[in-house]
Amino acid sequence: MTTPISTPVDTVADRVKLPLTFDVAKLRAELQTLELKDFIYYKALPLRAPAHMVDPSIPFPPPADDFADGSWTEWLDTPELKSSPYLLSVVDTFRKHTKVTLVRLLRLAPGAVVKEHTDPTLGLQIHKSVIRLTIPIISEPNVEFFLNGTTVAMSPGECWYLRLTDPHKVNNPGPTERINLTIDMIPNEWVKRLILDVENG
Repeated sequence: MTTPISTPVDTVADRVKLPLTFDVAKLRAELQTLELKDFIYYKALPLRAPAHMVDPSIPFPPPADDFADGSWTEWLDTPELKSSPYLLSVVDTFRKHTKVTLVRLLRLAPGAVVKEHTDPTLGLQIHKSVIRLTIPIISEPNVEFFLNGTTVAMSPGECWYLRLTDPHKVNNPGPTERINLTIDMIPNEWVKRLILDVENG
C-alpha cells in the first residue's frame, strides 16, 4: 500500500520537469500520419474528449454543478488517438495510474501569440481539479512560454507540470509552428508523488 504524501501540495513550484521523456521522432512521425491539414493558427486537435463528442449516439450529459475535475462526463479516445499507437502509449503511461480526461494536440502557428491568461481549474493546489502535463513535440528554442513573468524552457520530448492557475502566455516569433501534446488528469497520490519527488530531490 502506498504511503500518502505528507508534503503540502501548495508548496510545489509553479513549474516542474518530470522524470519522463518520450521519443520525439515517433511523436513527429505520427503527427505526419495524422495529416493535420486544418490544424491552423492556434488550434486544438482532441485525442481524448467527452464521450458525446466522440460518439454522437451517446447522449449529452446532464447539467453539472462543477466541471472542474471532469467527473461530469465519460471520456473516450478519438479515432485520431486510436490510430496513433505511440501517442496512445504516451497517454497510457498516465492512464494506468489515474483517470485521464482531456488530451489534445495544441498548435501555435508561426508568428502567433497566446495572450496572458489563467486556467482556474488547472493546478495541483486546487481541491477539486485536474492538472495538465505538457509534452512539446515541435518547439524551437525561440518559442517563449511565460509563467508568472519568466520563461519556461521546455524541449521536445520532455514532460512538464505547470501551475496554469497562474498567469501564463506564449509567443512563437519564429517561422516554425509549435505543437504540444497536453494531457489532463486527476491528481491522485501517484501523480502528486511523481511531482513532489522531483521537488524534494
